[in-house]
Amino acid sequence: MEKDLAGKTALVTGASRGLGVHMATRLAAAGALVGVNYASDEAAASETVRRIEEAGGQAFAVQTKLDGEAAAQQLAERLEKELTARTGSNGLDILVNNIGGGDYGPIVNANEEFYDQMFTNNVRGPFFLTRALYDRINDFGRIINISSVGARLTDPNIIVYTMAKAAVDAFTRVLAQDIGKRGITVNSVAPGFTAGPTNDYIVNDPVAAKQVTDVTALARFGQPEEIADVVHFLASPAGRWVTAQNIEASGGFKL
Repeated sequence: MEKDLAGKTALVTGASRGLGVHMATRLAAAGALVGVNYASDEAAASETVRRIEEAGGQAFAVQTKLDGEAAAQQLAERLEKELTARTGSNGLDILVNNIGGGDYGPIVNANEEFYDQMFTNNVRGPFFLTRALYDRINDFGRIINISSVGARLTDPNIIVYTMAKAAVDAFTRVLAQDIGKRGITVNSVAPGFTAGPTNDYIVNDPVAAKQVTDVTALARFGQPEEIADVVHFLASPAGRWVTAQNIEASGGFKL
């Protein structure tokens, strides 16, 4: 595999499970030194680091549960310490804001706690982390926000999730304009239904699985590696002229 990220540093939030594991692994395989952020599952984060190192890559785990300004500053300081010790510099080349998710439900079931948690996971956490790292991201760096195909859907059962991910896409466009003068690109990636632990209950249910594949142009579930490949493209030299874009990696879900 081409090491087109050799000498680069990266941080992937929420990289102890799900798509984050594959994103961190893919960036490391391309040569980046990857910070594996996790909220609480140290064993899972250590497993991600182990997988990367066994494959010949470089990674380290860095713990912080992202929920606002104080946590973001804490992660920035911990990351700075780790990067300085390993590279002699606190500069970050690639930031992947991967944390997100939450429960679903219609507007009548969305109380303040539900609403606040969804926006904390998907918007507040990434926003304040990006703010904390704003001056630490190297010129010509990359910021990649993980959105969702849900941002363009009109399913009443995911109304708050849709709002939150739409906010991520808006944040992406405005930040791209703000920080582009430094040669930094900012894009969002919007997965559709992707195989993996989060969606196993659908993938393993023949009826539910058919409902998904029947409205997907490529007639199958995505694979985590396919999302990670899009993230790698945006992080690589090949993505240098792409910014302020939402790249949907859904296989054509509900076109």
